[in-house]
Amino acid sequence: MSESATNSKEDSVGRDSADGGDTVVADDSHQPVESRRAFDTNRWVGATAVAFLPVGVAILFGRRPGLLLAAVVGIAYVAYARSGEAPVPDLRVERELSDDTPDGDDEVRVTVTVTNTGESTLPDLRLVDGVPPALAVVDGSPRHGAALRPGKRASFGYTVTAVRGEHEWEPMQAITRNASGSRERVSAVDAATTMRCLPRLDSAADIPLRGLTTQYTGRIATNVGGSGLEFHSTREYKHGDPLNRVDWKRLARSGELATLEFREERAATVVALVDARQEAYLAGDQGEENAVERGVDAASQVVSSLLDSGDRVGIAALSAEECWLAPGVGNDHRARARQLLATHPALAATPGDGKFFPSIRLRRLLRRLPTDAQVVLFSPLADDYPVSVARRLDATGHLVTVVSPDPTGEETTGHRLATAERRNRASRLRQAGIRVVDWGDEPLATTLTTATRRWSA
Repeated sequence: MSESATNSKEDSVGRDSADGGDTVVADDSHQPVESRRAFDTNRWVGATAVAFLPVGVAILFGRRPGLLLAAVVGIAYVAYARSGEAPVPDLRVERELSDDTPDGDDEVRVTVTVTNTGESTLPDLRLVDGVPPALAVVDGSPRHGAALRPGKRASFGYTVTAVRGEHEWEPMQAITRNASGSRERVSAVDAATTMRCLPRLDSAADIPLRGLTTQYTGRIATNVGGSGLEFHSTREYKHGDPLNRVDWKRLARSGELATLEFREERAATVVALVDARQEAYLAGDQGEENAVERGVDAASQVVSSLLDSGDRVGIAALSAEECWLAPGVGNDHRARARQLLATHPALAATPGDGKFFPSIRLRRLLRRLPTDAQVVLFSPLADDYPVSVARRLDATGHLVTVVSPDPTGEETTGHRLATAERRNRASRLRQAGIRVVDWGDEPLATTLTTATRRWSA
């Protein structure tokens, strides 16, 4: 296969049939075929010189039938190699997914069928499917080679691992060659296919919130007296106070009417802020989840837990793309949060190429944050910018907790230096009174439980 037909995915043995299960077919009988370029393959480089060599020898040494015959044969080969352009393909692509809405880490079988709908034979057809960059091929190959007569079809299949997000297949690359292989044409065949993987919003991670609360009833104990569970104080009885809050023991003892006050428990307003800049797409080893993916997974768990507790929750991102979901509650808000965490381009599994403006993004975030909101920042602390964001938010009255997935390693001197720098950033935040959760390889719920014990000690 020529260099133009290479693909970044790992190649392995192709398959011709799909596994069982429900299928989703992307089929367009009038698919556009975009012919991008045609060029020489240089397969017959030197053949012309070799073919005319007997002619030159015959001229130098006289007319010899054997040399002339060899020259004629060589010239015939050159004419064959140079004759004919690479055919323009007329193809129909059908792409089937075993599941177009899988859960994270599910394996999805992709079956591709290509039909030659044109009137010309394609003697050398090479196909490279446009697998979305965030999906890893774990079985089979997205490449296939075939020779197709008019009306004939070829099928191949491969398996990908589902990851959070909305993934669209890119146009299939079709490389056609003429019979001699001397000319090659690269074309693109589109067949719209989308796979959507939504996070489950499991509430396994219960993050301890701080004292900044709203007027809504919730789970956070305050220093405000009222209706609650924990005793706070007593005050003089007022007409209309409920009888179940009258201090009957004091009345029996002294004859004075008094009303019991309990420590109120109120809801919090929380914004989950994900650091999704290009600098945050880091992973300890190749093949591991990057820090942005881990941050979105942690945000999904925390958002679900907070919504279950009756807190008002919003979502934002430090990213080139605008990303904002105002704090809210209820099932409809939960569905919007789940959709945003799964499909918003700011939280994609792979970094985008947009321009990020640090000061503009922070100013917009500060304008949008409710005055009573606290922030949970999910960031690997890969540079100083998230440190400045956390300190700026804290300085403007928004209590901040940082959950930091650790993408560093100890294998090389560079890794160890990055680890030390990250620890220094976390230390600076703690010295400023900002809570930092250093999240390593263990489950997030375990890390948060350990951090809670340390904070309450």
